[in-house]
Amino acid sequence: MSKITDRDYLALTAMLRAREAKMLDRDKMDRMLAAGSYADAAKLLTDCGYEDMSAMDAKGVDEVLSAHRMAVYDEIVHMAPQSELVDIFRLKYDYHNAKVAVKAKGMGTDGAHLYSGIGRVSGEAIVQAIEEDAYGALPPVLAKAVREAVVILAKTGNPQQAEFLLDEAYFAELGAIADKVAGAYLKGYVKIQIDAANLRTVVRTVRMNRGMDFLTQALISGGNISPEALIQAAGSGDSLAALFTATTLQEAAQLGAEAMKGGSMTKFELSCDNAVTVYLASAKLVSFGSEPVAEYLAMVETEITAIRMILSGRLAGIEPSVIRERLRDINA
Repeated sequence: MSKITDRDYLALTAMLRAREAKMLDRDKMDRMLAAGSYADAAKLLTDCGYEDMSAMDAKGVDEVLSAHRMAVYDEIVHMAPQSELVDIFRLKYDYHNAKVAVKAKGMGTDGAHLYSGIGRVSGEAIVQAIEEDAYGALPPVLAKAVREAVVILAKTGNPQQAEFLLDEAYFAELGAIADKVAGAYLKGYVKIQIDAANLRTVVRTVRMNRGMDFLTQALISGGNISPEALIQAAGSGDSLAALFTATTLQEAAQLGAEAMKGGSMTKFELSCDNAVTVYLASAKLVSFGSEPVAEYLAMVETEITAIRMILSGRLAGIEPSVIRERLRDINA
């Protein structure tokens, strides 16, 4: 079997680049926010290739957006030379479902209304694996993590311990998929995701006056900044900001230092998201290959998040200025 090269992505890259022109951008978001009504805002999305959602409630909007995301994933799975590329973006839904299923098992409740249908396996399949103590139908890394999380929760009664384990497994599997697809861009994407998650963890831990033992358990390995360095810097906002100097997360770390002292968490969280978007946008300099495909998939995720936020906000009567403050950057 011949080795896959960037040229194998040529046709797919060209197709996706053409689609980007129709995607939601800052101007279209502003027009949705300025529209006279929710219905007028929703109708603007038909130009972006979405079904008319002007007469839908929040549940209908969520169903349309989920179906749109799934259609994109299914299409690219069948077109991409390396289908694993899509798993990089579907994986988080598997682990979301795993967290819900493990907690529901521990609490004796039903989490069916919280499951996502976007992952590689359904929430129901994870529940069945737990109930039957038979995990062969799940992907191997996920299966091992779920089994261990169930055991930890049963022993400790602490859902956070199970979450820590599942988070560690998620990022480890994410890194393994990036290694399989190959390319510095995807590996860098995984690293900045870990760095952003760890930065959030440090800031939240300090704000909530949690101890270093909690932080040690919660931090994830595999980023550009080691957990050990983050733990050392956790006592000082200035030291934390210095760790991220000259990185994409520099501004986020500075805002995190302010948040540790009582500053805005909203601005900090948004800056973490925007840093990842900035990193992904570097793929625009690549003519063809896995990088533009990964960027497109990330853009779809960002677009859907923005649409859901705007439409749900308009339905709830939230002021457009308040919605705008919470919107992350969009690189279409």
